[in-house]
Amino acid sequence: MKPAEFVYTPSEKVMPGAWRVFAIACIAVFMVSLDTTILYAGFNNILQSFPTSTAADLSWAMNAYSIVYAAMLIPAGGIADKYGRKKVFMLGVTLFITASLACGASPSVFWLIVARVFQSIGACLLSPAALAIVLEAFPREKRMVVMGAWGAVGALAAALGPGVGSFIIDIGGWQWAFFINIPIGLFCLWQSMSTLHESTQPRDKMRLDWVGMLLLITGIGAIAFGIVELNSAHWSTPELTGIMLLGLAVILSYIPWANINPEPLFDLDLFKNKTFLFSNLAGIVFGIAFSIMFFSFFFWMKNIWHYSQSLAGTAIMPGPLAVVPTAIIAGKLASKIGHRPLLITGSLTYALSGLWFMLVPDASPDYVTEWLPGLILSGISVGLVMPSISASAVFGLPAKDYAVGSAINHAVRQIGTVIGVAITVLLLAQAKLQITDFIPVYSIHIALALITAMLCIPVNTHPRQLLPVISQKG
Repeated sequence: MKPAEFVYTPSEKVMPGAWRVFAIACIAVFMVSLDTTILYAGFNNILQSFPTSTAADLSWAMNAYSIVYAAMLIPAGGIADKYGRKKVFMLGVTLFITASLACGASPSVFWLIVARVFQSIGACLLSPAALAIVLEAFPREKRMVVMGAWGAVGALAAALGPGVGSFIIDIGGWQWAFFINIPIGLFCLWQSMSTLHESTQPRDKMRLDWVGMLLLITGIGAIAFGIVELNSAHWSTPELTGIMLLGLAVILSYIPWANINPEPLFDLDLFKNKTFLFSNLAGIVFGIAFSIMFFSFFFWMKNIWHYSQSLAGTAIMPGPLAVVPTAIIAGKLASKIGHRPLLITGSLTYALSGLWFMLVPDASPDYVTEWLPGLILSGISVGLVMPSISASAVFGLPAKDYAVGSAINHAVRQIGTVIGVAITVLLLAQAKLQITDFIPVYSIHIALALITAMLCIPVNTHPRQLLPVISQKG
């Protein structure tokens, strides 16, 4: 399969109702983003509802979602282009809310995992279709503004997710973390029928690389399984090491497969671009560090400081809220100095936030002086790094590869999330946590942040890199 390309029909003027189209698409994407962070907040509550299941079992409700999302995101844009963006968007919303109902009604962790897989498929279908619908509604000169607003919506959802999710869980139980999607999704479908316009990007043929997706899902799944089960009495360390090595081998087997397949999941030639390669390596490493930090926060608040669910969710919000203004400022700076200084500065600052969390907080709750400074520091760091990694990944690619390059970058960060969740569950999913249990967690956080900084050194997106291209066009 040819790499999925989001090809948008240029508009000469803003379509009637364009901002209404934007609002509908944003509500759907907000719903998906909100649901991800809600599950971090509700992990312990869900685990208590299934006493026969372990934390390692429940971690697959998070990891199965991320693994499938990573594998399907790359071809999803092509599916929307071929079969109709409005049609695929509405199908994705329908599948997502149906799976959300199944998640909330799950009688066991197994069925919750199954429902989460279908929820992930729905998210994959609606997300790129939503973006394509939005961009088609605006002329090219307006799209930078639209993309800025689009990114702010995702950041806002990440900021509100823990607080809103924790409040919902406290009031109605963890099931309502999923049931809340149903009225939101139904509203989107109702508005979509009359507001959205159908559009397609004609394709003579399109084949999904099922083998490539299977290799990615199997390999990542095996590595995550090996990590979360390291403390299990049912598996020996050599056996789990073997499973993880087998997972790595399966992932690497994609290389010969892509070389012989005329239509692979994604073209390996993209990685010949050094900035693209190192941006994605940095993306997966930083993705691991971010999910470790975000997930471990709730373990600390509920087990060390004994905060209520709602208070813990509210307490994390200043960090993600700091991401939004930082990302806006970082975008303006990047246009003048490139992304490398921002990436390295953000990564080093992120390491300092991990050091703060390791050394400063103690067993006596003192949120304002002991936790908030580290949280703001981490939020500023994420605002510098996350958007810069996304932008630098596609900086040097041809225009035809922007969409698939962006999808690959998003996918590798999802892979990082899987590994980060697995590590956090391994280290912190214990009956009685002590402060000393967090030292390895923050040590890994610091090490990964420093590795990210080193991986960002070869990234070169300085504006002067555009001069040869401009002069050639001139």
